[in-house]
Amino acid sequence: MLEKPQINYPANFVTSTAVGYADSQGGFTLVTADAPLPVTLEARPEPPAPLEGTADSPTVAGPFAPVANTPIHLQLTGNWTGKVTLLRSIDAGLTRAPLTAGGQPWATFTANANESVWQEAEAGATFYLDLNVTSGTLTYRVSQ
Repeated sequence: MLEKPQINYPANFVTSTAVGYADSQGGFTLVTADAPLPVTLEARPEPPAPLEGTADSPTVAGPFAPVANTPIHLQLTGNWTGKVTLLRSIDAGLTRAPLTAGGQPWATFTANANESVWQEAEAGATFYLDLNVTSGTLTYRVSQ
């Protein structure tokens, strides 16, 4: 029969761990069933209607006004050739700039895709698709 190993503590105490928070006077308040963590639940806004359609020639589609801090998803399907670039605007579409990451082009496609492409934090930013379709038909969808 195996014997349980004996565990010897190096001191005459056992370190305890507790979760707490600063109360309104700056003192420590232990988290208990009667004093839970002070959190606030926020309702998430409804996502906007998807920006979707088809293109068989060069055009710009948009705007798409995303909910802040939620990923933007792009789906490109069909039998097409050309280039699709996601553009961002902060002045209601007057100026549209392509996205970059680390100074390199981002969210530019020459083939079908199905992926999250951006997450916007700035209120009022809108997005457009620069659809430079040179042949075939492209079906696109931008959503959250």
